[in-house]
Amino acid sequence: MRRAGLAAFGWLVPGGAYLLTRRYLQFAVFAAIVCGAFGAGIAMQGSVVRPTAAELSGLDPFTSYLFQAGALAKMLAGLPYLAASVAGVSGSFLAGRAHEYGSTLLLMAGLLNVLAISGAIEETQ
Repeated sequence: MRRAGLAAFGWLVPGGAYLLTRRYLQFAVFAAIVCGAFGAGIAMQGSVVRPTAAELSGLDPFTSYLFQAGALAKMLAGLPYLAASVAGVSGSFLAGRAHEYGSTLLLMAGLLNVLAISGAIEETQ
């Protein structure tokens, strides 16, 4: 149960699993990195919405699955993702000139949050 609680809180609050294990420096580092990458991704017009069928039309199935997997990986950033989704700060999947860089930063924020969760869980064992 403790691992599930760490994982849930770590997903919601970037680096939060480290906060619960009283590793404050790691919490501060991961919170800053995940929130910074997510903020930069939003600033570069990265999208937090899933691609629509119209945006995926004409693509081969593998590329379509990659775009959908990338959209799911952005959800792993936790609270920043939820806040951006509720606030509606993101346009369509292909909005803006720098959308590719922005979306890559959003994806990186989600993956770094997963790294923080797994690192904190591993240290508790």
